[in-house]
Amino acid sequence: DRTMPLSRHTGQIPESTWTLGFREMTEPWKGAVGCLGVAVFFAMTIGIISWQAVEQSPEEWVLRGRDAGMLWERGRGALLLRALPAGRPVLAIAVGSVPATEPPPPRDRCWHDGGQFCYSWEEDAELRLSLEPPAAPGTECYGVRWTPLRPDVTLKDCFSMANVSWYGGPSIRAQRWPLNNAESPAQPLVSGDLGTNPDGFGPVLERYFLGSTGVTVTAAPDVPLLLSVESHRQFCLETPAGRAEALRYQLCVSADVAAAHRHTAGNFPPRRSPIWRYRGPEGSAAKIKRGLRSLVRRLKRHRLQDGVVALGERGTAVLAAVVRPSCHPPGTWGAHVPAAQTPHSCLSRPQDLVPSERRKRQAPALVQPLELSVTLSPYAGLTSSIFLRSLRGGEAAGCWLSRQPRPGASSIPLLTTWKGQLCARLNVTSEAALGWYLARARRLRQALGATYVAFEGVEGNSFLEQDVPAPVELAGDGYTEVLAAALATLGNGTIVSAGTRSSHLPLFVQMRPLRSDWSHAGLKGLIPSVLHYSLLGYNFFIPDAVGGSVAGAIPGDPELFVRWLQIVTFLPVMAFGTPPWLCCDAWVLNLTRQCIQRHRDFVVPLLLKYSEEWQRLGYPIFRPAWWLSPTDPVAFTIEDEFLIGDEVLVAPITEKGQTWRDIYLPGEGHLWLDTSSARVFDGGTTLRNFSASLAEVPVFVK
Repeated sequence: DRTMPLSRHTGQIPESTWTLGFREMTEPWKGAVGCLGVAVFFAMTIGIISWQAVEQSPEEWVLRGRDAGMLWERGRGALLLRALPAGRPVLAIAVGSVPATEPPPPRDRCWHDGGQFCYSWEEDAELRLSLEPPAAPGTECYGVRWTPLRPDVTLKDCFSMANVSWYGGPSIRAQRWPLNNAESPAQPLVSGDLGTNPDGFGPVLERYFLGSTGVTVTAAPDVPLLLSVESHRQFCLETPAGRAEALRYQLCVSADVAAAHRHTAGNFPPRRSPIWRYRGPEGSAAKIKRGLRSLVRRLKRHRLQDGVVALGERGTAVLAAVVRPSCHPPGTWGAHVPAAQTPHSCLSRPQDLVPSERRKRQAPALVQPLELSVTLSPYAGLTSSIFLRSLRGGEAAGCWLSRQPRPGASSIPLLTTWKGQLCARLNVTSEAALGWYLARARRLRQALGATYVAFEGVEGNSFLEQDVPAPVELAGDGYTEVLAAALATLGNGTIVSAGTRSSHLPLFVQMRPLRSDWSHAGLKGLIPSVLHYSLLGYNFFIPDAVGGSVAGAIPGDPELFVRWLQIVTFLPVMAFGTPPWLCCDAWVLNLTRQCIQRHRDFVVPLLLKYSEEWQRLGYPIFRPAWWLSPTDPVAFTIEDEFLIGDEVLVAPITEKGQTWRDIYLPGEGHLWLDTSSARVFDGGTTLRNFSASLAEVPVFVK
């Protein structure tokens, strides 16, 4: 007789026997078994759903360090950075261009290395996360690298602003602090001229972003990137379309925002005296000299005879007309030609490069007893004698930036515009051309008796502006970086109009021009710009002229002039475009004298003290309120106050018509002394409706 097949080992059961036994069952038995199967199926389904909902977290650890770790969020396809051991949220990165619903597995193809995580979306991109050496004690860093697997993949990572205030990155026309309040479409992360492109990025730019949760994002310097900012939502880094470029950046997490930030430093003193910009006639050398003498007489008459008179590029060119320019022929553009082996071109004579004994004597300054600053740029007009001589000598392609030639063709100078004129731009990849330019600057400074030389037009990528392929060394902000390094050899009296990866150099940086109004493109943008420049390491900057310089040469608002003056009193340099006797009443002139004296006696010693700390520790000289309150969310969004070091708080008025304001005193547990009334207040508090008349600026000493 037959027995039930379930009594045998199931691995030995022939399919036919199992089928035969089932067929011999009665109908009621068949129904019971069928119901049991359906019940088991539903039970398993419900169990799986319950396990996924309860047991399987929507977030999965992919890389853990000692102090932090990174997770993958399944729902939206995001990388999360959290501090350990409590799992404090630090950063959320929305990942673009890969399937968000496909999560990385617990084990990946570099599982054998505990310091890395790797995963590949087979037809899109590869992700590699790695633990990196810490930038400073108490900091943990992670490398993030996306590699496209197809040429048409655009990589894009977006950094959330939810519960995070962001600082750093590029300067913009209406500077904001923090960056969360800004708005910008996707555009190349390259410095530029806000005068010609108001919606672009400004002259000071670093690929460095600092978050209030104690996180920094530093993009690789050699990766072409676009940056977009969506106000109060996110900022995004992405690679250019169709370039198949990798996206690389480093994340570092620290205990708080102040601990996260460190920078290298330079070494040179602040200016003790103000700068007076010459705005007189420039039609001829004789007219300029008369105008300069007239300005000096007026400054002496008003007891303002200390300082520097700054001559613009046009005036400098007129006075320099007798100085013969020259340029060595460097062969193909970008070629390295040793100076000793480079013959003099037909543009120059040997004596033009090496001053004679007579020329070595410094010429008397045109503006004694004041000092003189002259202005140059790396541009040459197509009708200028410099450019025409280079054409006649057949050396234009060596002296100036040129388009990369096709095989067998000659190089053609890359033409661009500067101050409304068609120009060529100095070829900084040629040692000969750069050497000629520096020698010419030294001769000009010597011939005119100038103490300072300002260089405009240092910012921008001429190749990118015209969508022309650039040489490798001039990609991104390469031009600005190379030229700034060369100009730094001219000494401490050098002023440049831009900064990128050059905060370690002994250069003054000229701030961008501001509008003569109360907006964030004008006065309200001054303190955010101060904090931005100092955060990026550019502590010795020259602010725009008191009252602004964009919307007209003479500001028509004495109140604006006074409130502007009160802020620049506490900055490294006081610069004036319009003298106070032309814009305002006599009391404003007296106030100007007092502010200049206060700058000399009180501010400069402070700047010297904290410049030593900057060199030693890398701390910025001008600090935001959160520097002393790194965990107080109130401090993260304050953009109308700043600290000088840790001991002086300046809280000026930036609203038209106001004679009071709220003042946040940072640093719980500290005491602050009001320099006007000698009253003492607790740190970590807000003073409501604090009085500040038009002649006053609230200043507190810790």
